[in-house]
Formats: sequence, structure tokens, C-alpha cells
Amino acid sequence: MKIKLTNVRLSFPELFTAKTVNGEDNPVFSASFLIDPADPQVVALNAAIEKIASDKWGAKAPAILKQMRATDKVCLHDGDLKSNYEGFVGMLYVSARNGARPLVVDRDKSPLVEQDGRPYAGCYVNASIELWAQDNNYGKRINASLRGVQFLRDGDAFAGGGAATPDEFDDLSAETADDLF
Repeated sequence: MKIKLTNVRLSFPELFTAKTVNGEDNPVFSASFLIDPADPQVVALNAAIEKIASDKWGAKAPAILKQMRATDKVCLHDGDLKSNYEGFVGMLYVSARNGARPLVVDRDKSPLVEQDGRPYAGCYVNASIELWAQDNNYGKRINASLRGVQFLRDGDAFAGGGAATPDEFDDLSAETADDLF
């Protein structure tokens, strides 16, 4: 089931280069999207998660979903579980990943590349994800595939994020190398 998240804060973006996670063999593209628990999108997300579970497990879905939520096996997580990371306390977050590179676009839908410097951890984005039920030898889960990210607006960059701006430097064009050293 495709879901569009709007005006969510981006964290841990791996949008341009696939990375291996938790010792897995296959590198993936991934991101987390921070969302306020009071945001109406949370109600829609939970309804979609329940629908996916019901479609997959029928009458057993409520019990299975309760167990998955208790063991954090649903793509909508409690941000307090990552309280050591900036921006997570008091929030919820959706974790999404994909082996295929997601679409990454600017506000005007033009493609973005890594050298553009956005989106970055801490900015606000719209995201397209697809929820799906996993039931295999790795267990039962409700996962989210990362389909695309649209840069929406700037936000305070999380630690280590963002490139310097020209305003951070002095204009030294009138100085000679001898004057400076």
C-alpha cells in the first residue's frame, strides 16, 4: 500500500549510495522520517498498517500486530527508543529502505544529486513509501519500502550534516599570500 508522508523531518538519509546495515549482505538505500505523534498522518499510517496486517493474517491480525508492536517489528517506531539521536525524543519515526535507488527530487520535481547538498539529515521532506507484510524465515513484520523523497524545506541540520556556506568565510581577495602568512 503506497503512502505519502508530508512535511516530515529526514534522518539517517542514505538516498544516493546504498549502504549495508546491521551486517547484512546486500546494500540498501534507506531513511527515517520523524513525525509528531499528534500529526493526523499517524492515524492514517496506523490504519494502513492494520489493513496490511488484516490482509495478510486475517482474523489473527490483531494478535500478531500486537506482538509485532511489542517487539518493535513495525516500520512506525517510538522515537524514544533512539533517544541518543538528535530529534527523536518525543517523536515517532518511520523507517524505510529499498534495494533500488529512490527518486530524489527538489520542490519543483527536478532531480537532485548528492552534490546538491539536499535533502540532508534535519531538513523537511515529503516521502513516498510502500507498506508491506513480511512473513518468512526472518519472521513477521510490517515494513516500508522507500520509493522517493522530495525536498520540502530547510531545517536545522542534525550533527555532521550540511556543507559550509560562503558567509562563513572572510573575503580575502584583496590580500596577497604574503599578507596572510
